[in-house]
Amino acid sequence: MDKAPDAFRTISEVADDLKVPQHVLRFWESRFSQIKPMKRAGGRRYYRPDDVDLLRGIHHLLYGEGYTIRGVQRILRDQGLKFVQTVWQPGAEQPTHGPVEEDAEEQGASGESDETEGAYDTPDAYAPPSQRPAPMPRPQATPSAIRAQMSREDLRRLQSALFELSECRRLLDGALPGAAPEPEIDP
Repeated sequence: MDKAPDAFRTISEVADDLKVPQHVLRFWESRFSQIKPMKRAGGRRYYRPDDVDLLRGIHHLLYGEGYTIRGVQRILRDQGLKFVQTVWQPGAEQPTHGPVEEDAEEQGASGESDETEGAYDTPDAYAPPSQRPAPMPRPQATPSAIRAQMSREDLRRLQSALFELSECRRLLDGALPGAAPEPEIDP
């Protein structure tokens, strides 16, 4: 039996709907202050219909349009919450500039991106090793030249791998009592 459109959704229902793991939704909560699910006793999350629409919009911009976390944050700031809540719908207005232009804006005078929060997850990260894409060859060019040559899918895979590594580091740091945290790796 399907729920009414105005019913609250659990994190597992939203994760299944968006086809992302639950930890990705929790990660997005840490990056987007606009995501505010209702939390019941024990920390169980319940997403309102507006929360679900916002998550669909964020998912659309990250996965469908190739934006980074920082790019979606900028869209939320510049174009507003309602814009992102509706951007995923067919025929909806899309952002005024694309992710390629967004990347150019994020680059400093040195030509390197200052983005450190552009990690998000893709389904490939959970595929068995035999079904994962072949590793990319080690590039010999500058970061901005490499980014220009990479496809959106390659960027998504790279960002997914970086996210997974940072999550592993966080888990290891939490599991080792008294261990000093390692310095962050700047991709």
